[in-house]
Amino acid sequence: MSTTEELTFQQATTELETILRQLEGNQLELEASLTAYERGVVLLRLLQGRLQAAQQQVTLLMGEAELDSADNVDSELS
Repeated sequence: MSTTEELTFQQATTELETILRQLEGNQLELEASLTAYERGVVLLRLLQGRLQAAQQQVTLLMGEAELDSADNVDSELS
């Protein structure tokens, strides 16, 4: 198990999916289930944070693209 910060988005997603399958399949003892659940919560928070950061970056880039487009229209009209 790597620290969550070292994981790529895909690695974290894959590990979370594995944990979910184990928990849903009742494959673990109680203590192991609790540990897996805790790890899953950490991974889920990591993934949500990275998705939110990516969404903010896309929003920022889209805003810049709109500004560039508006600047081009203004210069063409002048």
